[in-house]
Amino acid sequence: MSPTGPARTWVKICGITNEADAIESIRAGADALGFNLWSRSKRFIPIETEASWIADLSGEAERIAVLVNAPIEDALGIADHGAFDAVQFHGTEDEAYLREFSKSACPFIIARPLTDGIIQSVGQALSLTDRFLVDAAVPGEFGGTGVLADLDLASALVESAKSIRVILAGGLSPNNVAAAIHRVRPFGVDVASGVELAPGRKDYAKVRRFISEVREGGLAGSQ
Repeated sequence: MSPTGPARTWVKICGITNEADAIESIRAGADALGFNLWSRSKRFIPIETEASWIADLSGEAERIAVLVNAPIEDALGIADHGAFDAVQFHGTEDEAYLREFSKSACPFIIARPLTDGIIQSVGQALSLTDRFLVDAAVPGEFGGTGVLADLDLASALVESAKSIRVILAGGLSPNNVAAAIHRVRPFGVDVASGVELAPGRKDYAKVRRFISEVREGGLAGSQ
């Protein structure tokens, strides 16, 4: 897989829990929206009751279901559901699990904490997907912590993994995203807590400012 360089940095607004927040994020220019289907998340939404409005967003932005160590049958069910364009695996799903899911032909993102073994993890992903999200390493947590990721390690990863689209997450906000992009040069950025009023409720002014900072101040990565 050899993705070409993007014209602009890809932006995902994650932790969307309601239609109004989704629509305002799209209006602000988001490329993708993340919907957390992990029941222990502060931003969890039950797909059984929320699927219809998510499905109605088709074509407006990429709709990404965020899963954490879900049974493979559940993940495959999400792939076939119709309300989502892609799946993000944000747990400890192993290579065998991901290979089984890849048979569905549904696009997916592998998300992992930024640790010293991250470069090896990306190497294992090369034959499975071309998008790899890195988040702050917080013991016992699977994202959404607001803790800033190790930008030096993220930069080293981007430099060493030219054929992977690296997405930077972890503690990003309107105040630091442009500087983080300049430092890391990722394919994309992902934000949840940095643009919220409270967990699961977006601050529209922050969403607009975040995306504006990415578009006007951040330089797209070389991937």
